Amino acid sequence: MPDMLAALRPDDQSFALLLHLVGATVVFGALLASATSLALARGETRLLRLGYFSLLFVGLPGLILLRLAGEWLYRLQNWDDLPEQIDEPAWLGIGFVVADWGGLLFLLSLALGGVGVYRLSHGKGGTGLLKATMVISLVLIVAYVVAVWAMTGKPN
Repeated sequence: MPDMLAALRPDDQSFALLLHLVGATVVFGALLASATSLALARGETRLLRLGYFSLLFVGLPGLILLRLAGEWLYRLQNWDDLPEQIDEPAWLGIGFVVADWGGLLFLLSLALGGVGVYRLSHGKGGTGLLKATMVISLVLIVAYVVAVWAMTGKPN
């Protein structure tokens, strides 16, 4: 039986898939850590900064890895060479929407959080912007759960 399961994917795709999954796991973990620390901060500067910098230094590289490895896997599996009369599967579209639009939301949360941390370090507030970063992180967590469901369940 394991030989049968191993035959489902060519070996040259395994490394790209591994990188894609590692990137997705890292991004999800960074979003979870960030949202948790921002939610529990209650104005404490150290936790607010931790929440932001976990997104910046852990989540952003994970997002880049997720997207690049996903594109590599897309090309290795020849999804870009489908005939015009055949549509891409729904799970692939969901993955692209979450990766692309989620990536834009992620960058927006980084921009808002960066301004919030800057304002916080200069004593001008900034907790509201970091709360917006937390809300965006929570939305992205839900989006990633949907993407994982789509990628594993492969709905039509």
